[in-house]
Amino acid sequence: MKGERRRARPAALVAFALLLVTGAASGAHAASAPGDTTSKFFSSEDGAFDVSGFLDSRYGFLPVPVPITEPAIGYGGALVLMFMDRPLGGAAAGFGRPNISMVGGLATGNGTRGVLAGDIRHWRNDRLKTIAGVVWVSANLDFFGVSEDALLDEGLRYNLEPKGVVLKAQYRIGSRSRAWAGLGYTFSATGVAFDAPEGTAGLPDFARDANLGGITPSLTFDSRDNIFTPLRGTYVDAAGRFFGPALGGDDVFENVSLVVMQYAPLGPTLFLGVRGDGRASFGDAPFYMLPYVSLRGAPVLRYQGAAVAQGELELRWQFRGRFSLVGFGGLGAAWNDLEHHDGQRNVTTGGGGFRYELARRYGLHAGLDVAHGPDETAIYVQVGSAWGRP
Repeated sequence: MKGERRRARPAALVAFALLLVTGAASGAHAASAPGDTTSKFFSSEDGAFDVSGFLDSRYGFLPVPVPITEPAIGYGGALVLMFMDRPLGGAAAGFGRPNISMVGGLATGNGTRGVLAGDIRHWRNDRLKTIAGVVWVSANLDFFGVSEDALLDEGLRYNLEPKGVVLKAQYRIGSRSRAWAGLGYTFSATGVAFDAPEGTAGLPDFARDANLGGITPSLTFDSRDNIFTPLRGTYVDAAGRFFGPALGGDDVFENVSLVVMQYAPLGPTLFLGVRGDGRASFGDAPFYMLPYVSLRGAPVLRYQGAAVAQGELELRWQFRGRFSLVGFGGLGAAWNDLEHHDGQRNVTTGGGGFRYELARRYGLHAGLDVAHGPDETAIYVQVGSAWGRP
């Protein structure tokens, strides 16, 4: 399976569309003031192509196209229609974001389909944020096994079809604080269908339809100066997810996660990003809910286990005007025994890419990454940070 392919992270397709929508409404970039751009598509500062003016001028309704260029799920695209109650340029430093409602859909060449609808709303002078969403996705994926003695060289094709709802509330701890306490609820009726008969070697035990219902308490600290392509700041998120029949699910299991990201400028044109995170699952979790290594260059869902730890470094050099070169490298591990690291599998990845500063006022850079891992070389289309969090 070596060779060049473009590979998507299927669970991130909807998140990617949501990131485009919610990120555009986040804090303005400190490099320029709201009156600088007179053209919707060109900057008055340097005459270069820049969509800041378009984002500033559009409110009430905004279509957001999202190209999908990864043959792992087929070439295709997504379209999100966004409805806002104030212009995007009114936001500053993470405060004063507009309320947003959205609907959208996606389709790819391998038969993957999906629709979504959501609402993001702010209350009590920006102290309380609520998020509500519904989603249906039918994704065609590959399963490579979890335990060391059941790994597959060629993936087993399967269809994953979740139909679910997400509800979440976050409360800002202090009127001008960067810390949030959150509580979420997730319900999903998930269908699983393998393109292989029962008894096939490597087929997971938990390969049946199931209802998932769970709550997610979380604590988040976010001091990033920009939600798209941060230059400096810290992001920390600690969350626990608890599933069980009392919450509408069929099975009892838990998972926990800790994500830490740090951004720092090393000079006027050189910017460093560091990311580390760990995830662990406990109880009778279905195979598609187990943690997996998520690095550029590591095939999605290829390195799964009861626990996962990973880290990645990225260095961006803005060498000429709006153009940047990016280099990155990562290490990840997955294992099936949290205490003894039984069946541990390690993966090392690395690569490089380029960026163009697409919307200076919002700090939005976009481009391509080419990443290499032990299984393949992959190409990723990036809009904003590869580690994006709304």
